[in-house]
Amino acid sequence: MMNFVSRLLNRSAPSISEARPADAPAIAAIHSASFQRGWGEDEIQQLLLERDVVTHRITAGGKLIGFILSRVAAGEAEILSVAISPGWRGRGLSRQLLDLHLRRLAGIGTRSVFLEVGAQNAPACRLYRRAGFQEVGRRHGYYEDGATALVLRRDLG
Repeated sequence: MMNFVSRLLNRSAPSISEARPADAPAIAAIHSASFQRGWGEDEIQQLLLERDVVTHRITAGGKLIGFILSRVAAGEAEILSVAISPGWRGRGLSRQLLDLHLRRLAGIGTRSVFLEVGAQNAPACRLYRRAGFQEVGRRHGYYEDGATALVLRRDLG
């Protein structure tokens, strides 16, 4: 009982910071657990090394539990991927991560943000709509399983 109480009291609140190349294995593991075709460590590490990629991570108790990656070019950004570890979903963490990420993108002069999301992914669609994204297109048959992707956009200012 004492051990449980100690762990409960020492559990730190999730915090958000910029991701680093050393985070690639943890990000790849979360990505693989979240998507049909997970990205490998090498792919993630390459993205984390690119100057035009903005990445944030969310950690709890020293463990990486989520991330967001965007590529920036000519005043626009594309969110490449967002994921939260399965055991941490449903706690509003993706919203916190997205909000901070969008503020960072706006702070570096990004005017518009785009992303693609599976039309059947109700939680993600809800997240993006609540964050002010609007549908600007559809890509039928975009995913390997033939599913449609919605193209969403949000202007930052």
